[in-house]
This record gives sequence, structure tokens and C-alpha cells, in this order.
Amino acid sequence: MSLPAPGVTREPMTEPMAKPLTVPLTEAEVARLRADFPALAETVNDQPLAYLDSGATAQRPQSVLDAELQFLIHSNAAVHRGAHTLAGLATEAYEDARATLAGFVGADVDEIVWTSNATDALNLVAYGMANASHGRGGAAAERFALTTGDEIVVTEAEHHANLIPWQELAAQTGATLRFIPVDDDGIYTVADAAAVIGEKTKVIAIGHVSNVTGFVAPVTEIVALAHAHGALVVLDACQSAPHRRLDVRALGIDFAALSGHKMLGPTGIGVLYGRAELLNALPPFRTGGSMISTVTMHEADYLPAPQRFEAGTQPVSQAVALAAAVRYLEGVGLDRIEAREEQLAERMLQGLASIPGIRVVGPAAGVPRAGLVSFDVADVHAHDVGQFLDAHGIAVRVGHHCAQPLHRRLGFSATTRASAYLYTTEAEVDRFLAAVAQVRAYFGEA
Repeated sequence: MSLPAPGVTREPMTEPMAKPLTVPLTEAEVARLRADFPALAETVNDQPLAYLDSGATAQRPQSVLDAELQFLIHSNAAVHRGAHTLAGLATEAYEDARATLAGFVGADVDEIVWTSNATDALNLVAYGMANASHGRGGAAAERFALTTGDEIVVTEAEHHANLIPWQELAAQTGATLRFIPVDDDGIYTVADAAAVIGEKTKVIAIGHVSNVTGFVAPVTEIVALAHAHGALVVLDACQSAPHRRLDVRALGIDFAALSGHKMLGPTGIGVLYGRAELLNALPPFRTGGSMISTVTMHEADYLPAPQRFEAGTQPVSQAVALAAAVRYLEGVGLDRIEAREEQLAERMLQGLASIPGIRVVGPAAGVPRAGLVSFDVADVHAHDVGQFLDAHGIAVRVGHHCAQPLHRRLGFSATTRASAYLYTTEAEVDRFLAAVAQVRAYFGEA
């Protein structure tokens, strides 16, 4: 990569305490980084691509593309299944990738489970709890069992991936699904959470960073509330892990889900973190080869975690590529990426505030948020806004962003979302703002 890779140190993260002063990435450094991303050299509608949709899928640096290709050329084989040389090389690369991800989030190696994506990771936990509720897993799994009178808590701001699995768990077990409400800006407080979390709460599932509002959840306080009542905490870290340091030990969470394609990695790969004692007690819900120790015609014994959750052929080359993406992020520095994105978010917020007919959702200007901004343009549908911006070479996300309940609460069917990443320039943000300022006039609404 273009920037030198400084040594990475890990200090416990204690959100929401003030972070040490961090120097954001500079425009010159971002310009050098951009040379590592082939897709950013593309043109769209005869204009240079301004890619402001990294909240959906991030672009990949050449080093990540090369890592996967080199594995496929030189080491491609089934893992944990052969005694030949290629099988050994593939298994070593696969497990080295797991160790890299464990270090990235502050976990032990046996606490990292490969999944096909973050949605799969969240379903793994929910359906494992459902199996425990139906008597699977024996005495060790009883801690996960839910029944009538128990409560599952989410927030009104959740991505569907962190809502629907819990709806299904409630339906299967008779538990009640409750939610922490949000205000007119789409955010909530610790007091709001405390009003919902109680003695009946068995599991709490929250997003670390909202993919719609950019709101950063008060995770440590919610963990304290949950654990005081003996509840487990599941964290959707899809919008945080690519952009800020994620220390699962310091946060005290029990499970967390990450998505590879949002953090410079490939699609088809996700990560579930779980505390070792919990993973080893949770019944698997996907079964088959490679996750068993003994099989008879009538029963099977499962391997310890993480293998007990990795049935069948695994996304090996994708895991290798994701590890390369993690090394790239660590080389740049998550603290510097976060600081840079906060600057870009503030630039977007201030610019949008100066444009008539724009309503931004989420934390107000001056309040820390992730590097994404969702907004509504008065009298113009979000899809039309997106097409107008695309005509100017600017890629954004439009729709409900897999968060229909939140949009319904905010009074919208859809919004337009611009999301920045480590390769986003101030000039791209300014191009975006200039184009948004023309939208209402173009559609005859000014």
C-alpha cells in the first residue's frame, strides 16, 4: 500500500469516553491511498467516479485482490481435510486469517467463527438459541433457552439483519420481542434503554453504528444494563468495525457480527465473535461435515468452537482476502480513519444544512457520528435523487437501507445516503453537495 504501515497498538476502547487526540488522514495521504484502489479510477457517465456508497460495499485495494488471487493460484485446496501439501498450505492460510481477525477485534483465536456474511452470523446466534430452547445442547445450553415470559430487546433503528432473526426467535419460543424507541432524529439514550431492559430480558441485540443515521450506540452502558440482569448482548458491528477500533473485551459484549465486504474485503465472508464459553455451549444450527468429532447412524458429537459452527466447504480464499484487508486497515490506522470520516461527515452536514428543502436524519452537526449522512429532499423521491447524482458520476445509496421500521418512525419511505471511507476526498464531498443543491430545481420543485 502507499502509506507506510506504522506499528499498531491496541488500547482498550472505553466508549463513550473522549478519545486521545488523533491526527486525521490528510488530503495528501488520502490521494496516495486512492492509488491502491483500481475501481476509483473508473468513470461513470463520462465523469470521474465519486464513490459515496461504502456503507453498502467498500471498494477493495489491490493488495486484497492480489492476496485472494495468489491463494487461488498457489494454495487452493480443502481445509482441515487432507494430508497433502496444498491442503496443509490452505489450512495454514485459513487459520492464519482467523488469527488476524482475532487480533483485529481483541479476541482469542477460538472465538472467531467464519460465516458467509454478518446476516448469517446473527442468524447463527438466534437459531442456536432456538435449538437450545427446544432442548438441544444439554445442560450447557440451558443458559440460552427462552420461553413464554422471557424478553428479547432490540432497538427501533436496527438493520433487518439484526431484527428479523430475533422476530423469528420470539415466534419459535414464545418470548416477547421489545424495542428501545428512537426520537425524531432516529437516536436513543441510555435512559431509553434502561426503561426497556429489565429482569425478563434474556438477550439484547443492537447495532454499534446505525447504517441510516450514523448514530454511535452507548455500547458499554447498555452492556452494563444487560449484564446486571443476566442478559446476553449481541452487537451488529458491520458499520463500526471497518471505521473504528473494535475491542470486544473492552466493550464487554458476548457476541458480535462483522461483514467482510464493508471493510475492504470480499463478499461471501463474515465473522461471528463469541466468548469462548458461550460458543462452546451454543448448539449449532447448520450441521454436516467438518464440524463433528464422532458420528453414528443415530447421533453426532460436535467439535469445540469455532469448528462446531463451520459445517461444509468454507470460504477459504475470502477469509485470506479479508485478513489482507484487516492488515491494510491496521497499516493506515483505525483511529486516523475514524477521525477523517468524522471530518467528512461534518463537511456533509454543514453543506446539506445550507441547501433549502433538505432534512438530515441522525445526530446534529457538531455531535460525533460515523462518516455517513442520510437525508430527504423535499418533494423529490430518493430514487430520483440517486439517479440525478449518478448522472453526475456520484454513487450513493437510496431506499430504506434495510431499515424499514426506522424509516417509518422518521416519516419516510426512503432516504438518500452518502457514506465516506478512508479513500473519500473533500473534493468528492463538495461535488456531492453541489449536485444535491441542483436536485429540486431539476425536478421543478425549487
